[in-house]
Amino acid sequence: MSSDRIPMSKEGYEKQKALLDRMKNDDMPRIAEQIAQARGYGDLSENAEFDAAVEAQGMLQAKINDLQEKLGRAFIVDKTTLPTDRVVFGSKVRVLDLDLNEEEDFILVGPGDEDYDQNKILLTSPIGQGLVGKKVGDEVEVPIPVGTLKLKIVEIGVG
Repeated sequence: MSSDRIPMSKEGYEKQKALLDRMKNDDMPRIAEQIAQARGYGDLSENAEFDAAVEAQGMLQAKINDLQEKLGRAFIVDKTTLPTDRVVFGSKVRVLDLDLNEEEDFILVGPGDEDYDQNKILLTSPIGQGLVGKKVGDEVEVPIPVGTLKLKIVEIGVG
């Protein structure tokens, strides 16, 4: 388990917290009820409903543990205090794709705020990691599944 802090906006933190609450207070009791019902069907050795419910419970518990750990490492970032001289969490970064000669904006966000249709990408994503700490004019190469993105940072603002 990593002790790295995870930057989040207040909204992203609240969204993740609501998801955790829903999993603990709605989903977990529902699965427990399914297990109880399936147990009532008799022989557990050939009881597919029981096996499926127990497996679902295990997967849900793993998600709950992961989310609790993430929230435990979260720190809320105040976007009004962000620097604009280098790329950080919350930055809106305009990059030039050097191969396509096209500009694109990315906003580096934390868990709960990602929205790939709006170019809100996780700080921990390959592109996010490639951009963080860089300044206007810097060129970065980001390994992606289909090769390497060559990006030049054109502008840094607040997302």
